Amino acid sequence: MRLGLNAGYSGPTIDLPLALVQEADRLGYYAVWTAEAYGSDAVTPLAWLGARTERIHLGTAILQMPARTPAMTAMTAITLDQLSGGRMLLGLGVSGPQVVEGWHGQPYAKPLGRTREYVEIVRAILAREKPLIHQGEHYQIPYTGPGSLGLGKPLKSIIHGRADLPIYLAAIGPKNVEMAAEIADGWLPIFFAPEHYAENFAESVEAGFAAAGNGKSTANFDIAPTVPVVVGDDLPNCWMQVKPFLALYIGGMGAKNQNFYYNLACRYGYAEAADSIQAAYLQGDRVAAMFAVPDALVDAVALCGPRARIADRLQLWKNSPITTLNINADSIETVRMMAELVL
Repeated sequence: MRLGLNAGYSGPTIDLPLALVQEADRLGYYAVWTAEAYGSDAVTPLAWLGARTERIHLGTAILQMPARTPAMTAMTAITLDQLSGGRMLLGLGVSGPQVVEGWHGQPYAKPLGRTREYVEIVRAILAREKPLIHQGEHYQIPYTGPGSLGLGKPLKSIIHGRADLPIYLAAIGPKNVEMAAEIADGWLPIFFAPEHYAENFAESVEAGFAAAGNGKSTANFDIAPTVPVVVGDDLPNCWMQVKPFLALYIGGMGAKNQNFYYNLACRYGYAEAADSIQAAYLQGDRVAAMFAVPDALVDAVALCGPRARIADRLQLWKNSPITTLNINADSIETVRMMAELVL
């Protein structure tokens, strides 16, 4: 199992954990990942970090597909890949309807079909075998629809990408996970619980492998979840540091009837708690939402407590089919500890 470091996205001002990333690079971590919501973008920080590191791979977890055309995403990935000496990992995701329609002003309907076409176009650009032509339900290249001048011309990228540049997909629901296993090189789960893999994800992953064919399996597919790591002797306090994050996503990252993270908590067996978290959050009581997050749910998706307890709990992750463990950490000591336990 490899290690990664997830730097996330910024708050009101951007402050990259450069020292942590450089230490992870020195220690042999596989990748550093940046994210975006509706503030800082994922690419600019990644380029900044890439210029200050030597070996660590540079991943987007994730680039929001509705924010960019497939061609712009491919151009960005190729550029950063070449500038970094082939270290780019392209993580993509659909985001959610509140952000897609409320921030980017794009339609959210049929995300599975859009994602499949998007990845197909990006791969065609990376392969650079012929000028780009794509006539699908969601993307028409060259464009000839309303407002077109009819002057579009099939083009090939000026810059030469590599066809094997890894593409990852963020996915939560069964159909999304199945598609990730079919068409992507890796899967970026959030709130991954190794104890719940068999009942919630294994069937979808295997169905995706079967659809892909060519012997695709966990041997050549990177399952790369992010896990918060909080070290300390006061276990309840460690759990409490993760609860605001879970409350935000389960309670507020989505509408009442369409929240992927709420649905995931329900699938894990925490439906009653998820209802309480969401009700409190939507009423504006974030403190109550935080306290409604069960300790057991935190423990399922995070590594918390003293070093010895984390080492013990880490066996669940090592015994699961994941191949890259991306940690959220706030200290160099934690980055070093995880290297000692994993690498």
